Amino acid sequence: MDTKKIIISQALKIFGLVVLFFFLMKFLNLEHITELRLFNVFFVLYGINGAIKLNIHKNKTNNYLSNLYLGFASSFLAVIFLSISLTIYLFYIQPSFINTIEDLNMWGSNLSPPLVAFAILVEGIASSVILTFILMQYWKNHKISIA
Repeated sequence: MDTKKIIISQALKIFGLVVLFFFLMKFLNLEHITELRLFNVFFVLYGINGAIKLNIHKNKTNNYLSNLYLGFASSFLAVIFLSISLTIYLFYIQPSFINTIEDLNMWGSNLSPPLVAFAILVEGIASSVILTFILMQYWKNHKISIA
């Protein structure tokens, strides 16, 4: 399986799961509970793990750097999609949501959609690197069955 297909498919899975979870929180009026954002970690872990697992089982390779790249690229692409979609959401769909973000006291006040998107981008990249390295500890010694 082409590595580009693996990256795109897993990035779209991560993106889709995070967006669905966001809208579920919005629907249940829970968007003000920041602790629920921790569930996004499981979606990112799922996507990174899927990318590495696909590379090992479909491409029959367990090259550490290749798997590290696939895991990071999948999550990084998902973070870019999320950052762009959040910017669009804050500019065009619900501009008042920026007030909810400011009220959470996580990032302060006087926020703008690009600033929030940038913060999400930096936070997402950092967590992507950390989660990819964590999963690589599991997959680095995986033996490939020739059968």
